[in-house]
Amino acid sequence: MNQLYYGDCLDVLKELSAEHPQPFIDLIYIDPPFNSKRNYNVLFESIDMKDATAQKTAFADTWSNVTYIDTLNEIAELDRDLWKYLTTLSEIRTSDSAVAYLTTMAIRIHYMHKLLKDTGSFYLHCDPTMGSYLRLICDLIFGEKNFQNEITWIRSSAHSDAKQGRRAYGNIADLILFYSKTDNNTFNTQYLPYSEEYINAFYHHVDSDGRKYRLGDLTAAKGGGDTSYDFHGTKPYKGRFWAYSRENMEKYKKEGRLHFPKNGGTPSYKRYLDEMPGVAAQNVWDDIRPLSGSETERLGYPTQKPQALMERIIKASSNEGDVVADFFCGCGTTIAAAQKLNRRWIGADISHLAIRLIQKRLVDTYGQGIRHSFVIKGFPADIASAKELSVSEGGRLLFQEWVIEVLMNGIVNPKKTADGGWDGYLTFETPEKKEFVIIEVKSGNVNVKNVREFLHVIETQKAAMGVFVCFEEQVTTPMQKEEKLSGWYNEKLFGQRYKRLQIITIEDLMNNKAVDMPQSTKGTFKSAQRTKDESKRSSGLFD
Repeated sequence: MNQLYYGDCLDVLKELSAEHPQPFIDLIYIDPPFNSKRNYNVLFESIDMKDATAQKTAFADTWSNVTYIDTLNEIAELDRDLWKYLTTLSEIRTSDSAVAYLTTMAIRIHYMHKLLKDTGSFYLHCDPTMGSYLRLICDLIFGEKNFQNEITWIRSSAHSDAKQGRRAYGNIADLILFYSKTDNNTFNTQYLPYSEEYINAFYHHVDSDGRKYRLGDLTAAKGGGDTSYDFHGTKPYKGRFWAYSRENMEKYKKEGRLHFPKNGGTPSYKRYLDEMPGVAAQNVWDDIRPLSGSETERLGYPTQKPQALMERIIKASSNEGDVVADFFCGCGTTIAAAQKLNRRWIGADISHLAIRLIQKRLVDTYGQGIRHSFVIKGFPADIASAKELSVSEGGRLLFQEWVIEVLMNGIVNPKKTADGGWDGYLTFETPEKKEFVIIEVKSGNVNVKNVREFLHVIETQKAAMGVFVCFEEQVTTPMQKEEKLSGWYNEKLFGQRYKRLQIITIEDLMNNKAVDMPQSTKGTFKSAQRTKDESKRSSGLFD
């Protein structure tokens, strides 16, 4: 079963290491946050509600936090050389923020290395500011002899910041460090199409059926067996031998694969353009465009990479049925590419928004049936664990976020305190305007008074509808009566009646019940494109 983990990837890596003493992953790609000394935000659509900034921090940049010292002490027990390198950096003119970032990355890469098979590969996507430091970390963990390439991905076209005062060359590339676990790594050469200039220069012969070809030599410097024979009135050049047996030469002639000069002379072999794989990919990738704002592939995630980038890496360093992992999986491009290419996969991210987006991306692409092919770990799996989260210390807000953003595909109210009686919202479009449905989530004791207060909030917020969420055992008959008396939302507009107030239980939501509202609903992120080929499905992870 494919697996998606919500939580710190270090905890996930340690859990997987304990569960699997033998390495089992074939390919790991990670695109961790760069050490930019800022928060990493995921932007959401705004519905222009007062004071709603409609954005949420998905990854807090805490590299400068002193807690990294605990991690450094842990590394001392795991890899003494790695510890020496990091402590040396902390003793010289390297910033605390950089050392904390590198320490945070080093222990995670250490555990990723443990999980890789001997035939496995590791790709680390980074920017130039930390690339040189990270390469030394990877050299220590993987061994410098297992460094394969530094791939340069040209992520944008040329631009100039000179007018803004920039006194350096334009930065248009990311780095991808490529390591193998051993010298026996899986690698399938990837080919790119020939350029028009190359084709015009070398494939200027055209067969009667329109196929372009170039001429190849049929002779060799050394012979073996009968390789000096007379072939239809001609022999190899002086000092040369036929490269093929008489039998194969006759076969090629019969197939029309030989070119005989009009004025006689040694024939040549026809190398057809449509049979050539192309030119082997090198370590500078300038043929994969970054995603523009108008791309249908774009899902609203600011650091999203094009799926073509991931497909190249996965095709090159794994085979069908292999296990591909991404422990900073963000919006799930690695997961989407692995699913498409019939690989098994593992994904992990510290943001529950990312996990919810990946689930939505897979369902949008493959349909609801895909939901049975993977499990999500880290969220409440049953009512008992949901209740435990709701009453745990500091768990109330996490409980609200899980309900609204994961179970309901909604957006949390950015104002977590003094919220005026609502915790989140959904939106839908009408021919005239965008409407919103506000959500109130209750985990403690509730009664009909709370429902009446929420009805007042629906009025004051001018919401089209409202959803009151609580546990099943909390719903009372007076609450249900208020729901029935609340009226309906503009039933003539859509030709269908929608309750203005809906009481939905946690149990309902965990059984995939959705809010009854117009189908023009837009979620937080854009929808992924539906795949044209739904026949392929990844097999179970541990089958």
